[in-house]
Amino acid sequence: MKLGVNIDHVAVLREARRVNDPDILNALFVACQNGADQITIHLREDRRHIQDADAYNIMKHSTLPVNLECSINRDILNIVTDLKPHRATLVPEKREEVTTEGGLDVIKYEDEISYAIELLHDYIIPVSLFIDPTIEAVQMSKKLGAEMVELHTGTFANIYAMLHSSLSHSNHSIKELQLPRHELAIKLEKSIADITAAAKHAKKIGLEVAAGHGLNYHNVHEMMKISEITELNIGQSIIARSVFSGLAEAVKEMKRVTAR
Repeated sequence: MKLGVNIDHVAVLREARRVNDPDILNALFVACQNGADQITIHLREDRRHIQDADAYNIMKHSTLPVNLECSINRDILNIVTDLKPHRATLVPEKREEVTTEGGLDVIKYEDEISYAIELLHDYIIPVSLFIDPTIEAVQMSKKLGAEMVELHTGTFANIYAMLHSSLSHSNHSIKELQLPRHELAIKLEKSIADITAAAKHAKKIGLEVAAGHGLNYHNVHEMMKISEITELNIGQSIIARSVFSGLAEAVKEMKRVTAR
């Protein structure tokens, strides 16, 4: 299993104080040296964490492939074509969201996504689409010309956390998932089935398959059971773990957990 380490949350911590500490390049080097297979970053339109200079420096200094997540905003796409990452992953964005809340609506934004993919392909940049785990989204991704899909695992992760962690007893409990445990268990089973079906169909029609969002040391084993998924992109849980164990050990541990 390929592990993409998302280092955005190092930049989140830096931006909280507006100083160059922690240094995003230090995070890059540590991840590269301790088991990451690729580096993932998200250059958001609002620049809440990764900045343009970060993206250019990471592309310049990374010894690993860089997976650059971005919106379909044309100004952002122009930066991506200049950066020429190893892959661009097109994701949805809302300025008011805390984090990416769902997959890209490949039906609603078909024309805009088609333009983005054609532009990126003109610069020989492979494209992945970050989508909800549905057959329809997988089919449209193939039609649009993407080489890869990344299945959004946020719904799965939320249900898993409400069922198997202390989330339901915290201030961040998810209201719509405050359900009896047997109902959560049914929802979790369905969510895993949806991801599995989408992954199988994607591989069947010739798409590479990744998964990401909300994956951590406790729930990632469920994704490891799906053989069609060959890449996981994980960030927040690795950076959170590094507060206690250090980034090098946090990356090594996630690599151990996701080894097949």
